[in-house]
Amino acid sequence: MARGKPHASRAAKSTPALPPQLAAVNLHAAGLDVGAASHYVAVPPSDDFSPVRCVGACTADLAAVADGLATCGLTTVALESTGVYGIPLFELLETRGFAVLRVDPQPVQNIQGRPQSAVHDCQWLQRRHTFGLVAGAFRPPDQGCVLRSYLRQRGMLVTDASQHSQHMQKALPQMKRKLQQVVSDLTGMTGMAIIRAILAGERDPVQLAQLRHDRCQHDDAAIAKALHGQGREAPLCARAQAVAWYDIYHQQIADCDRRIEAYLSTCAEPRARQPQPAPRPRPSKRKRHQPGFEVRGALHRITGVDLTAIEGIDATTALSLVSAIGVAMSRWPTVKHFASWLGWCPHQRVSGGKVLSRRTKLCANRAATALRLAASCLHHSQSAWGAFFRRMKARLGTPQAITATAHKLARLVYTMLKHGTASVAQGMADYEQRDQERVLQHVTRRAKTLGYALVRTAEGAPA
Repeated sequence: MARGKPHASRAAKSTPALPPQLAAVNLHAAGLDVGAASHYVAVPPSDDFSPVRCVGACTADLAAVADGLATCGLTTVALESTGVYGIPLFELLETRGFAVLRVDPQPVQNIQGRPQSAVHDCQWLQRRHTFGLVAGAFRPPDQGCVLRSYLRQRGMLVTDASQHSQHMQKALPQMKRKLQQVVSDLTGMTGMAIIRAILAGERDPVQLAQLRHDRCQHDDAAIAKALHGQGREAPLCARAQAVAWYDIYHQQIADCDRRIEAYLSTCAEPRARQPQPAPRPRPSKRKRHQPGFEVRGALHRITGVDLTAIEGIDATTALSLVSAIGVAMSRWPTVKHFASWLGWCPHQRVSGGKVLSRRTKLCANRAATALRLAASCLHHSQSAWGAFFRRMKARLGTPQAITATAHKLARLVYTMLKHGTASVAQGMADYEQRDQERVLQHVTRRAKTLGYALVRTAEGAPA
């Protein structure tokens, strides 16, 4: 009997109270470790419920998980993000009213000395979520997720179609025909017409050269000379199959375009939006892999602004941005948060008071990739952003100039989508004049520091 009290005191000392900095933030939190065949669910310890439970991955099992979490009185869930396995569970929990966070498993599990198992992972995830030590990954709303799925499928079809076009290019030299030297694009109107005629049985170079389009740079004689050949007919089989697959993939791309157009017509319109942009003059030639419908008007209807008014951003780039980030900018409080999410804020590393690196962090972000492509197209642009890109390129180099210009474009996109303001185009002359004024102010300040004074001379006067 005498030993009971000291034992209780030692037990109390072995479990000290948590400091106030680690107060529980999410009292009703759960953690889920996602797998291909089963999921492990961890809930706060209680006398009525088991703290860890293993459930299946079927739809009925996922519905049972949602019902069990609701029975436990939980309101928020930290879900380990592992590929596509957690998407059905994420969508189901979100429709049931839970606040779901998709967590990157690498920073959560990368702790030395902690046992690695599905049971320990879900418990550790639940414990960290209780104290507010996990951050959820960005996921656009349902409207953006559907559009993103269509665009990713379309991009995969474009990639596969380009592979079959390479197979067509490989078969021509084997037949001793140098069509690539006189036709810049084999998948264009001239190239495809000649290839289909060869597959139909035509071998006369003069007759094949007459299929040349008017915009082709080389004349009929040059094309006929390049089509002379006595090669084997065996590569025709591979070329015929490549052309067939190329046509099939382009039919599927056209079907994706119709589905994207139909889905954009069903998206909700914003409450306030800018006036409808004036139609641009129709280009003489449609760009490669551009959607087959009018994207600019459809995006203006759902966003309320014209993102193509920004220099360097065309309709395809704007469509990729909307699918990647959505329309609402409430997820990022400021434009600096948005730039940090894109991975364009300096990741400063300091050790012992010495700056080791200020490079931006590496991240696989589709919105950042689209903006970088838009920035790289501004090299010859006669606008303010083109002048800014050339100035940064001369000072920092091409990679840093692309990042800096893409950062500028991202700030414009954020401002337009969040506040509904229109983009104001700035001319190159105005930008260069402002840049010259900044340089003059800097030189004047430096001269004053050294005890000199700058005097402006008249044009043509001797120095």
